[in-house]
Amino acid sequence: MIFCLPLLTVFSLFVAQCHGGCAEVDSLTEAVAGERFLLGCISCKGREEVSAQTTVDWHFKRPGQEEFRHIFHYDHPRADILHEDFSDRLVWHGTQHSDIQTGAVYILNVTFNDSGTYRCTFNRNLNLPLSDKLFTVEKKVELTVVAVANREMAAVISEICMYVLIVVLQLWLIVVLVYCYKKISNEHEAWEARKALKAQTELLESKDNCDGVQLE
Repeated sequence: MIFCLPLLTVFSLFVAQCHGGCAEVDSLTEAVAGERFLLGCISCKGREEVSAQTTVDWHFKRPGQEEFRHIFHYDHPRADILHEDFSDRLVWHGTQHSDIQTGAVYILNVTFNDSGTYRCTFNRNLNLPLSDKLFTVEKKVELTVVAVANREMAAVISEICMYVLIVVLQLWLIVVLVYCYKKISNEHEAWEARKALKAQTELLESKDNCDGVQLE
């Protein structure tokens, strides 16, 4: 856990700045032949309160090749596999609505030919008050396919820390929800108290008026 402390510190600072709780975690880079592998790709919005429509594209380039090939396109809710080498082997595992921040995909039945450079591209159209604005974000993953998993200690520690960060994020979100619930509940109780006090005051004033009429 000592190795995780610096990451937790950075994470806490990051979460304080991005109010939506999004964390840009890098993808793993080693896959095992015959298994499935998650190509991770996360692009957090700078302003969570601004809605957006986003599409995600994945491109792939094998070692020694110069050009990337377009292999996958996601435009919610439609996912299209665009290259025959990945036919029926790519599965969307990202955000399930049009405001995408996680653009991850699973590669099923990984082969040695899947080694290479993957490029993930976010095309995000922000709905700003004056006019929409398009932002493009690119990330790359250098993937190596091996016959047997070779998990070094550093990789194991990094993965453990990633899960720790996920748990911390979930706990943080729960705390925020509880805080918001209590705040709304307190405001509602205060409103009910003011309403009751107002009704009581009106009742007393009405009673005083009635007493004055009787005295005359």
